[in-house]
Amino acid sequence: MMKNQISTIAISLAVILGCYILGNSYLQSKREPSKIAVTGLASRDFGSDMIVWSAGFSRRAFDLQEAFNALKADQARVKSYLTGKGINANEIVFSAVDIGKEFETKRYPDGSETSSFGGYRLTQKVNIESKKVDQVELVSREVTELINEGIELYSDAPRYYYTKLADLKIDLLAAAAKDARIRAEKIAENAGASLENMETGEMGIFQITGQNSNEDYSWGGTFNTASRNKTASITVRVNFALD
Repeated sequence: MMKNQISTIAISLAVILGCYILGNSYLQSKREPSKIAVTGLASRDFGSDMIVWSAGFSRRAFDLQEAFNALKADQARVKSYLTGKGINANEIVFSAVDIGKEFETKRYPDGSETSSFGGYRLTQKVNIESKKVDQVELVSREVTELINEGIELYSDAPRYYYTKLADLKIDLLAAAAKDARIRAEKIAENAGASLENMETGEMGIFQITGQNSNEDYSWGGTFNTASRNKTASITVRVNFALD
């Protein structure tokens, strides 16, 4: 009787131990390997190599043809002024003429009012896209000299661009990935582990802000065109396996 009980207990213990070993092996096989996730950052300052600038001028007259002739004369003078400042003629683009009617409203003491035709206002814009950043930037500040010649003119603020942005982005991605690996290696070293190969990588938002500015970053990406000197930055989130 005693032998049977001992035998039963031994078999039960063997079954329990076997189940534990099998179960532990199964859990070990299903357990995710150790990983580490880091974010790498890279940034670079650069100067714009293209400028886009526009200005507008207008004429007003009761007679449409008279207004058009005056505007046409202004256009010729604006073009002559710009080419005289060193701007290439093929970089100067004039928009179509915008024609608007103006009305003058007269109000009376009894609260009534009348509206009468005040004349035509014709407006035209000139746009310049050039790699002569210094020249066009100077012209954008000095073009109001034409006002002294009787031309009703206004100047927009220049916009600045970089034509090699695609190459810059690739270089920054490589630098950000390298930065991510350095961070991961430091973390792994402090944890007493070794870094394996990169498993996944995901690019973050590409940002372009004015150099030394306090612009806020945007979740959709900031693209500054107001500053000539800019800073580009990008992040990369990378997952590494640990041994």
